[in-house]
Amino acid sequence: MTLADSAAELRRLHDAPELLQVVNVWDVVSARAVAALPGTRAIATASHSIAATFGYPDGEQIPVDLMLDMVGRIASAVDVPVSADLEAGYGAPGETIRRAIGLGVAGANLEDELKPLAESVAAVEAAVAAADAEGVPFALNARTDAFLRGKDRPRDVWVADAIERGRAYLDVGATCVFVPGNFGEDVVAELVAGIGERRVSLIGLPEIPAPARLQELGVARLSYGPYTQRVVLGALQDLASDLYGGGALPRDIRPLS
Repeated sequence: MTLADSAAELRRLHDAPELLQVVNVWDVVSARAVAALPGTRAIATASHSIAATFGYPDGEQIPVDLMLDMVGRIASAVDVPVSADLEAGYGAPGETIRRAIGLGVAGANLEDELKPLAESVAAVEAAVAAADAEGVPFALNARTDAFLRGKDRPRDVWVADAIERGRAYLDVGATCVFVPGNFGEDVVAELVAGIGERRVSLIGLPEIPAPARLQELGVARLSYGPYTQRVVLGALQDLASDLYGGGALPRDIRPLS
């Protein structure tokens, strides 16, 4: 499958009636482990997790070359479309998207960091233009931090802001609108009604409805961010603690690496 085919498939998965679940990965071995599962239709990277792998905090502290190198390695290692979390574009959204496409990436998250709307729309426009110039039907998951950075505002205010931003990003070519946050079904329904069916992307958190319900509500995509890596690290820490306490390795270890 060519990159254009892979990107077109990723866009189709966002448009399909079935909820697209993407389990976030952070290196080649985690990507291959997830890609090997029959239920995997696409892979998503987690910028937080990749940064942590190299010892950097989240928030574009990792050098862009290092981030792109890892997402490129992941894209080369699996046979399903890869959506890369590219934070806010590292100061050059269009160029960062162009470079990611050159590495085989079929889609990406792009954060607005709750910057002024005009500036945020321009960043999405630059990303879409870069993909168009490369001839790739790129799946851009335009993220708004209306909740994460603005949740101290009244609910109606931040929800309206998310909807306004989401519509603006779709108008300039985004595939989907990512609204990360821990909120309930009522808010999810408002976002879908305001932004559009199969146009809202969420992150799996305790208050977010179960996948089957999200599909019924018309959500397009569900991802899991850095939490997948944290689960793995928690399991490693628990194993180490058990071994230090005199335990032994389990007998049913799968040779996934």
